[in-house]
Amino acid sequence: MQLRYGFRLYPSAGQRISLARAFGCARVVFNDALRVREAARAAGLPFVTLAELSKRLTASKKMPERAWLAEVSSVILQQSLRDLDTAYRNFFDGLKGKRPRVGPPRFKSKRDTRQAIRFTVNAGWKITPGGKLRLPKVGDVAVKWSRTLPSTPSTVTVVMDSAGRYFASFVVQSRPEEVLPPATAEVGIDLGLGHFAVLSDGRKVGHPGFLRRAEKRLKRAQQILSRKAKGSNNRDKARMTVARAHARVADARREFHHQLSTQLIRENQAVAVEDLAVKALARTRLAKSVQDAGWTQFTAMLEYKATRYGRTFVRIGRFEPTSQVCSACGVKDGPKPLHVRRWTCGACGAVLDRDINAAINVAKAAGLAVTACGAQVRPGLLPAQREETGTHPQPHPMVRQTGTALL
Repeated sequence: MQLRYGFRLYPSAGQRISLARAFGCARVVFNDALRVREAARAAGLPFVTLAELSKRLTASKKMPERAWLAEVSSVILQQSLRDLDTAYRNFFDGLKGKRPRVGPPRFKSKRDTRQAIRFTVNAGWKITPGGKLRLPKVGDVAVKWSRTLPSTPSTVTVVMDSAGRYFASFVVQSRPEEVLPPATAEVGIDLGLGHFAVLSDGRKVGHPGFLRRAEKRLKRAQQILSRKAKGSNNRDKARMTVARAHARVADARREFHHQLSTQLIRENQAVAVEDLAVKALARTRLAKSVQDAGWTQFTAMLEYKATRYGRTFVRIGRFEPTSQVCSACGVKDGPKPLHVRRWTCGACGAVLDRDINAAINVAKAAGLAVTACGAQVRPGLLPAQREETGTHPQPHPMVRQTGTALL
């Protein structure tokens, strides 16, 4: 399976200028190509192919008004055209029902919160013996290597987020020996807002509420931003302060999700969760709490980690009456108000905790016996990564030893 590895970059002042130039050139090429295709569609002309767009790009670099495109690597400009082609393909596949529907490609702006460029192996990028990332027409960029790569990547994507941080993103092929030894436990998970997760074995995981805890600091930073004159340097500094505050909240939430999902996957042979209607819940009065919980990110981590480590991951339908059925006798007792947290089954007299009862029913609906042993593992299909990088099938001999690949 393919996994994404991200590493923090620390470019110098001159390298940040070079990266900003590269981001801008890639954005202009993308917008020019999109404009050509939209003009052809409006005029009733045939769809402009990727090969034709590439020819026009080569010709435009020789024109005085586009001569500055030659100041950056030509590879990232070609990759920008391929990104546009992928966006169109996803849009058309959504209309045909081959994938979830997405909107048509839109023009990019220099004010977008995420800027990215991609270098393939043809660009001549490499990792130096000193552990720096050498990018063409940018230089040797310092990298914080936090872990090792399981195989040698052939491309790298450089990303700048809204907080002004730079990252190098690799998608590499993981090694099959990462499958964990079989476990004896199976667990159902009931996700909620009172507790982040309630497990079918009775454990309850508290809700960290990262956004709620940071609201005071975020509110103050936003107030300072609102008082700055638009277009001023002070406003840019204040906007960066707000973005960094939000980035700290997102990082803390992501770390919590990683730790909990890894623990559950290591302890259990099979994990079952309910397929929640997160988009619908995000339109209610509970929207801030729902977004702060990050259920979608957490379940996605459970899914790919289960596939990576040889575990079973199951989603049950969102319309399963997990809170209405007695987990002891199986009798459906009907819906109950949200303030009812404990109730007594009218059929068998069992006193049930609402959340634990729902977690046990999640496990049963998924076909898991919570106390059973030796469940058969049938890893499901994993959602595909974004098409940004490829890998060589054979790992580089230096990857495991130093944590960097000497390409």
